[in-house]
Amino acid sequence: MFNRYLLTANKSVFRVTKSHGFSTTTRRLKPVWATVDPKDMGVDKEPHAVQNLVDGKWETGKSAVITVPHPLDADAPPIFTVPDTQISELDPFFKSLRKVPKSGVHNPMKNPERYVEYGEISRLAGAALSDPEIAEFFTQCIIKCVPKSHAQAAGEVKVTAAFLNNFAGDNVRRLVKSFGVPGDHYGQMSVGHRWPYGPVALVTPFNFPLEIPVLQLMGALFMGNKPVLKPSENVSFVMEQFLHLLIHCGMDPNDVDFLNCKGPVAQELIVGAPVRVTQFTGSSRVAELLLQATNGKIKIEDAGFDWKVIGPDVGDVDYVAWQCDQDAYASIGQKCSAQSICFIHENWKEAGLLEKLKARAATRNLDDCTIGPVLTVTTEQILNHTNKIASLPGAEVLWGGKELTGHNIPKVYGAVEPTAVFVPLEEMLKEENFDTCVSEIFAPFQVITYFNDDNVDLVLQALEGMDNHLTAACVSNDPAFQSKILANTVNGTTYAGRRARTTGAPQNHWFGPAGDPRGCGIGSPEAIQLVWSCHREIIHDSFVPSEWKDGQQS
Repeated sequence: MFNRYLLTANKSVFRVTKSHGFSTTTRRLKPVWATVDPKDMGVDKEPHAVQNLVDGKWETGKSAVITVPHPLDADAPPIFTVPDTQISELDPFFKSLRKVPKSGVHNPMKNPERYVEYGEISRLAGAALSDPEIAEFFTQCIIKCVPKSHAQAAGEVKVTAAFLNNFAGDNVRRLVKSFGVPGDHYGQMSVGHRWPYGPVALVTPFNFPLEIPVLQLMGALFMGNKPVLKPSENVSFVMEQFLHLLIHCGMDPNDVDFLNCKGPVAQELIVGAPVRVTQFTGSSRVAELLLQATNGKIKIEDAGFDWKVIGPDVGDVDYVAWQCDQDAYASIGQKCSAQSICFIHENWKEAGLLEKLKARAATRNLDDCTIGPVLTVTTEQILNHTNKIASLPGAEVLWGGKELTGHNIPKVYGAVEPTAVFVPLEEMLKEENFDTCVSEIFAPFQVITYFNDDNVDLVLQALEGMDNHLTAACVSNDPAFQSKILANTVNGTTYAGRRARTTGAPQNHWFGPAGDPRGCGIGSPEAIQLVWSCHREIIHDSFVPSEWKDGQQS
């Protein structure tokens, strides 16, 4: 088992020595490559100082720092600081990225041994995250900065481990499998290749501080690019620790730059350096700003106002209620795939679906972090949004709509009960109301409405009018109803059937939006190829025929 050994690496040569993979000199279990114990964060008065990584060297910021408060206790010491890197300090990052040619660090014709090396690095990192003790280390890291339930945090680590395991061995080089097409004459063959961009950037969100940046980062590296990673400031230390693990597993520290800064500084680097593509996961507003700044050289997995349609066939009511609660409120609603709006067929009224949903929402509490701080929206903003929708004719707050009690969450964060607001379908579709009802707020909040057999086309009208097409769920085993919904919608990741959900980003299938040429996915080989490589066609044409004669020019 991996937890019986300490893996050490020297370039691409690995040796195994007996150990548990954890330091025995510290009072708590901590991997030997780690630079902080998450259990000490928010307890020690001296917060952990996250470092930048540039041109293969770890560096502490030279100017100001950003202090990240304890998300559950305003009176506790800060959990860590990150460098508040300024534009004047970007020169090492510019120099690092400018060293990378457009043809990448490796490609199908250059340094192909690096595909093999990254297969081994992925194997070792996957084995590490599959070790229960190291998995728990990262679970605690996630919980420390994004207080979600242990099950949700552990699930993030599990998906990341499975992704890394998927690309162990030869599976990295199989990502760049070429194809050939016969030419017009002897000696001619056209070959299509997946080609890297070279210097690239990725900007990652707070809500999945391990899974999203790791899956995109590894995809960029697999394909031969050199990425600069700019994480969300308030979760930065999670990826700092993962980079230490990758280096421990054999990654050359020159392969990645790690930049901690505020958004405008990152934009300055992206625009000023030869960054050839930027992958952004986050809000639609920031995505549009980056789109303009980069002249469209961007791949986006932006916000999702995600819908669920529950069809006319009633059954498995308790399961459907459980899944709805999970989709809307797990991870405190801070998922881009969270259930934002639910269209429920009136047949479910007698089954008591709403009553079951309300009862489930009421069981969520701060003690087990099934509810907790909202890191991007304040309490006042959430309640204002709730009241604005609830003030529409016929609308009402079904449950929630109040601030949490008995908490000490910092005021810069939100703290509200799981909330649902009912809005009549016809009222929602009015031009003056629609945009308000379908505006995403990254919090434990959802809109609920009813429909019937006679007005199902109004549901389709509502789905057509939405702007973000990330995830969706059609909860129905009725083939006619299911086909009608699926045929007339575009969401990139759509679950269909009685077990359908909106929150699903495992490593075994594509996760991403549709209907937008800038959209990109995560997790699957197709997602990696789409985001982190482009198509290059090389036509081999070798032999001039012996009978060729100089003729009239055309």
